[in-house]
Amino acid sequence: MKYKRILLKLSGEYLGGVAGKGFDFDIVNSLCKQITRISDLGIQVCVVLGGGNFFRGAQSIPIKIDRVSADQIGMMATAMNSLMIKETLISMGYQASVMTGLEIPAIGIKFDKTEALKLLSKNTIVLFAGGTGNPFFSTDTAAVLRGLEVEADIIIKGTKVDGVYNKDPMVDTNAVKYDQLSYSEVLEKDLKVMDSAAIALSRENNLPLCVLNISDEKSLFDFIDGKEIGTKVTK
Repeated sequence: MKYKRILLKLSGEYLGGVAGKGFDFDIVNSLCKQITRISDLGIQVCVVLGGGNFFRGAQSIPIKIDRVSADQIGMMATAMNSLMIKETLISMGYQASVMTGLEIPAIGIKFDKTEALKLLSKNTIVLFAGGTGNPFFSTDTAAVLRGLEVEADIIIKGTKVDGVYNKDPMVDTNAVKYDQLSYSEVLEKDLKVMDSAAIALSRENNLPLCVLNISDEKSLFDFIDGKEIGTKVTK
């Protein structure tokens, strides 16, 4: 296989289905089936989930709240999502573990590169929760950081569309899809693939990205299988 270790990045809203809130258990089940299908190939899989299905930050609530506290609430939301996916994977007969950026011993073990690599070598699916453990950093940046730390071959960002477009394809039928982009093009065109810090970090370390439609149950497997789908972002 072209990839030996991947990191899958998903929004929390994806787990909430159409409503984008809480858990849509059909979506949760479908996602875990996609992950296990990749794991069955012998590919080591890490996952970073957002927390937007539970909390979208200080700007989404009608009271003033400290940014640090808001980000910490968001980190806890990612831990809830990671626990749900972990338990679903275990119920399917797979090994899964949660590692956290924050000290939450009842939820998962604190992130440690050596321990993460040990788990991955045993074909354990590892979910990285709690972002970077620090406020002011998005889960996009956390995904790239963890990907670099565990030496992932690629970051795969699952979205509701089949790649990156010059305009929102859900709104504009004339939107044009990109098959390939450079990190610099993403930043210059402000394409919102990931936040700018995540793209810059990927560029500095030459970590490839791919954006594909995770709602299509075949997309992840097809990409790993070598089919030309989604949008690839490289140097």
